Amino acid sequence: MKRISIDPITRLEGHGKIEIFLDEDGNVANAYFQVPELRGFEQFCVGRMAEEMPVITNRICGVCPEAHHLASVKALDALFGVEPTPAAAKIREMFYMAFFVTDHTTHFYALGGPDFIVGPDAPASERNILGVVRKLGIDAGKKVIACRARNHNVIKMLGGREIHPVAAVPGGWSKPVTAEMRERIVEVAHQNIEFALFSLDAFDKIVLNNPDYMELVTSDLYMHRTHSMGTVDATGQVNFYDGDIRVVDPDGLEVARYHPSAYFEHIAERVEPWTYLKFPYLKNIGWKGFVDGPDSGLYMSTPLARLNVAGGMPTPEAHAQFERMYETFGSKKIEGDRYQPIHHRLATHWARLIEMLYASERMLELAYDDEILSPHIRNIPDLIVGEGIGSVEAPRGTLTHHYVTDDRGVLTKVNMIVGTTNNYAPMSMSIKRAAEGLINGSVHTGHTGHTEEISEGLLNKVEMAFRLYDPCLSCATHTMPGRMDLEVRIRNHEGRVLSKVRRK
Repeated sequence: MKRISIDPITRLEGHGKIEIFLDEDGNVANAYFQVPELRGFEQFCVGRMAEEMPVITNRICGVCPEAHHLASVKALDALFGVEPTPAAAKIREMFYMAFFVTDHTTHFYALGGPDFIVGPDAPASERNILGVVRKLGIDAGKKVIACRARNHNVIKMLGGREIHPVAAVPGGWSKPVTAEMRERIVEVAHQNIEFALFSLDAFDKIVLNNPDYMELVTSDLYMHRTHSMGTVDATGQVNFYDGDIRVVDPDGLEVARYHPSAYFEHIAERVEPWTYLKFPYLKNIGWKGFVDGPDSGLYMSTPLARLNVAGGMPTPEAHAQFERMYETFGSKKIEGDRYQPIHHRLATHWARLIEMLYASERMLELAYDDEILSPHIRNIPDLIVGEGIGSVEAPRGTLTHHYVTDDRGVLTKVNMIVGTTNNYAPMSMSIKRAAEGLINGSVHTGHTGHTEEISEGLLNKVEMAFRLYDPCLSCATHTMPGRMDLEVRIRNHEGRVLSKVRRK
């Protein structure tokens, strides 16, 4: 059996590899998306004081520390039985919108976007942020850099640090917003809206108006019919900071809607021996393996999933883009407020830009809210409930922190389900689906023994199947659920393997 390895996979946060196995006829027999790294936060946080968690867990990742910071402090709100003040809740959300804009900017222009903007078959040396700048022009590159810079400045202004913020505390926020700060944030939010519209226009010109790209986006190559999960507000619209978790089936019918504190009643996790990362699934359906469809318990939790479960976006410009996307894919309205889900996974890039626009508009709404200037930014906790669950929508999906403590507030149990973990099973299926569609017929190992080489561009299209999910594997690996065999290979100076030593 022939084996194709993509190791390491590229343009993601963390480490992973893809192993593709071909049968004697050159067809894909199986494909594995393996995560060989382990962070262990769920284990080494046990024994720590609970109030340390917002500044410990945001060290999980340098890409999305803000998401862990807020999910953690919301878990502490519940654990200490305290509600943040209205002003503090709005400051938290405004801070989070600045983060969402810069994170989605990073993925579209540096990680996922090069596959479209530069081209999936372009040389690997050109599929990067520099290639994007060459394609779009130096002014576009300046816009990307300026967007990240100004939003990181807002994150530092509100959160106390540009990376790994420290301002969130149980019951509120540790730093009030001044009139001068608000004036700057209003300016940044206006610039963000302009940049988001610029990015959507670029996507329109480069992808939506390119027949070859649209054929790729709408093909079965990157399509799965799974359940979708995301957070919605009381009106059923998208919300990143607070709300209920809604799950819809592949046809768009609601199968669950629950408060994040009830996640354990709805989500279970499976382990496999060949990876450190767990596979969440819907408890009420059960684990049916790596298959899609209404009878499978697998779900996706991505920007596209958030839009699939919602009736729309709460801000006008983003909602107009939302409507356009679903109309473009021919979706019909169901259950009154929602469209039929889009299952073409490459549409996630479009959904991500719509979310960038929503975060920009929401940031402006919050900055104009006079309550944001209130000096009453914290309710002081005075008891220990002993258990707390906090949830936000991270850019990559629903993020849940669950803490249990003793009566002194010392942690006895920590559980985290992060966006990438939610998407691990769909990512694995997407990789296999892409490999089956791209490699079959490209490799021939007949009786003559002739083998046709697989191009680097073709393998990049396989990588596109995971890259669209924007995985953060550092965020996702915290326990040691399975068994990872260790193999040491000894090679000579020509690279030929002389011997192998395996530890199981």
